[in-house]
Amino acid sequence: MSRGKKSHLSTLLLAVMAIIFTIALVVYPKQAFEAGMSGLKVCWEVIIPSLLPFFVLSEILLGLGVVRGFGVLLEPLMRPLFSVPGVGAFALSMGLAAGYPMDAVITARFRETNQCTRIEGERLLAFTNTADPLFMFGAVAVGMLKSPAVGGLLAVAHYISSFLVGVLFKFWGRNDKTHLAELQARNNVRPRGNLIKRAFQETLRARDEDGRPFGKLLGNSVTESIQTILMICGFIVFFAVLIEILHISGIMAIVAWPIALVYHLFHINGGLVNPTLAGILELDIGSAQAAAAGSAPMLQKLALISGIIAWSGLSVHAQVASVLTQTDIRMKPYFLARFLHAVLAAALTVVLWFLGMGQTAAQAFAHVTSFTAVGAASTGHSFWHVTKYGFSFWIIAICAMLGASVIFGMFRRVRIISFHARIK
Repeated sequence: MSRGKKSHLSTLLLAVMAIIFTIALVVYPKQAFEAGMSGLKVCWEVIIPSLLPFFVLSEILLGLGVVRGFGVLLEPLMRPLFSVPGVGAFALSMGLAAGYPMDAVITARFRETNQCTRIEGERLLAFTNTADPLFMFGAVAVGMLKSPAVGGLLAVAHYISSFLVGVLFKFWGRNDKTHLAELQARNNVRPRGNLIKRAFQETLRARDEDGRPFGKLLGNSVTESIQTILMICGFIVFFAVLIEILHISGIMAIVAWPIALVYHLFHINGGLVNPTLAGILELDIGSAQAAAAGSAPMLQKLALISGIIAWSGLSVHAQVASVLTQTDIRMKPYFLARFLHAVLAAALTVVLWFLGMGQTAAQAFAHVTSFTAVGAASTGHSFWHVTKYGFSFWIIAICAMLGASVIFGMFRRVRIISFHARIK
C-alpha cells in the first residue's frame, strides 16, 4: 500500500473514531461529565502545583544560561554513561523531581536551541521520562496501596530500570550521519581549558544569545508554562472521559480479551486485566484500578503498577508528542524505550520482592532523599508540600550528579595522565 493510501486510510479511521466518541458523549453525558470533573480534580490538586513551579524555573534557568553552564560541568558524567551532552543532566533532574512530561519539555527546548542533536534528544527522552518520588510514595504507596513500605520498592525498581534503559540507548543512532556532523561542528567551536572557566564562559554566552531583560524573561516563562500546563490538563481530562466511555460502552471488555488470554496462560490473576488496559491508556487510573484489585496477589499488583508507571500511559505519550511537534525528535524511539522500561521495571520489582528488599529499599530511599512523601499524601497534595518535596529532591539530584561528574572527571584525568606516563 502506498504512503498516500495509508494516510487516507488513517484519516478515515480517525474520523470514524472521532464521530463514534462524539456520539458516545451524547449518549452518556452524565458519566462523561463526572469523568471530566475527576480529571480536573487531578489537575488542580496535583498537576498544577507540582509542575508549574518547575516549568517556570526551567525556563528562567535556560534563559539565564545557567543550564548550559551546568551542562559543561556535567559533561564528564553524562557523555560516558549515556552519550548525551551535559545539559541532559538538567532534564534528568527535573524529570526526577517533577515527573512527566517535564523532561520532554526541557529536551524540546534543548533541541530548539541546538544544545543537542536529534539523536541525543531521543536518547534523553528514553531514560529521563520518569515518575517523581512523590507520586510513587504518596499517591501510589500510601494513597492507593495503603502501604508506605512498598514505595521504596517501586522507586528503586523504577529508577534502576530507567538507568538501564539510558545505558542501552547510548548506542541508539550512533552511526547517523547528520548526528555525527552536528557533533563534529559542535566540537570545533567548543572552548578549551579549565572546566569551571568554560562553564562560566558558556553561561555568559548563553545569556547574551538570549538577550531578554529579566522582566520579559520572567513574563515569557510564566506565559509559556501556563500554556504547557493547560495542554497537559486537557489531555488528562480527555483520557479520563475516554476511559470511562470505553468502560461503560463495553468496548473495554472486548478489547481486553487478548490480555485475559495471555494472563491465563501465565497464571496471572484475571482481576488485573482491566487495570492493565486502563494503565495502557492512563497512568493514574490504571494504577488505582490495579491497587483496588482485591483478589490479585500483592506481588502481581506491584509488578503491574511498576510496569504501568514506567510505561506512563498513552495520555503522557500524547503530551510528549504534542511538546515535540516543533522539533524533529521522533516518537518511535520513545515508544520503544517506554516499553523496555515497563518490562524492566516489572521484572526488577519481582526480583527485589523475592530478595526481600521492599522494606529495606523504602527506608534507604527515605533517608537518602530526606522525605517519604507520606506527609504530602496526608495533606491532600497541597501546593506547599508538593513544591517543597519536589524542589528538595531536585536539589539533591543536582548535587549528586555534580559530585558524580567531578569524580568521573578526576578519574578520567588520572587515566589520561597515567596513559601518557606509560607512553613516555
